[in-house]
Amino acid sequence: MKGKSSIDEIRARFDADVERFSNLETGQEATVDAPLAMELISRAAVAATSPIRRVLDIGCGAGNNTLKLLDYCPEGFETHLVDLSLPMLERAHQRVASTGRSDAVHVWQGDFREYRPASGSFDVVIAAAVLHHLREDRDWENAFRMVFESLRPGGSFWITDLVSHENSAIHQLMWRRYGDYLESRGGPEYRRRVFDYIELEDSPRPVSWQLDLLRRVGFRHTEILHKNSCFAAFGAIR
Repeated sequence: MKGKSSIDEIRARFDADVERFSNLETGQEATVDAPLAMELISRAAVAATSPIRRVLDIGCGAGNNTLKLLDYCPEGFETHLVDLSLPMLERAHQRVASTGRSDAVHVWQGDFREYRPASGSFDVVIAAAVLHHLREDRDWENAFRMVFESLRPGGSFWITDLVSHENSAIHQLMWRRYGDYLESRGGPEYRRRVFDYIELEDSPRPVSWQLDLLRRVGFRHTEILHKNSCFAAFGAIR
């Protein structure tokens, strides 16, 4: 998409921000209700899918969401971590492996659009704060189809992400609310900095659009777990 950051530019930003993203409390400070959303997708995965033996975490960052899922799935599971950033992957691997609750931890570095797992490989797929980096419609459809095909029947896909809105007036309203939230966390300069990198890097889509696409690629059920301003937690079951 014209004017947006390249994959290499996005990778470089995350390479330099591992420490912040390694903190469960502050790693997603710019995300409204991040701790709640993380808890909800973890609880939903456990409630919707049993047993959970193999989990794929797309755009895993420093591993926070896999760690949270392990909290609610104490019997453990085999973990597959995918991320653009090698430093993020190394930290995620270390943190997940150190829990002693993952049967095995595998990593794959690169653009997840190029990841090709075997059909039916996973029980649960997590995508937290990553899909908003997708660009064209075909990118979204290919990504959702890859996830669908990688899940076994009954497997589930859980998302927390920045989202846009179908109606422009509502979108502007929610964007103003998000700006107010950012100012409450770090003042006007923090608001400007976050909005600047969103403008450069991100191409969010409405929740309704994503739910329609999930059904179109084959998911039987979709669920909205939470939405506040420009952020949502939702998912689908194959």
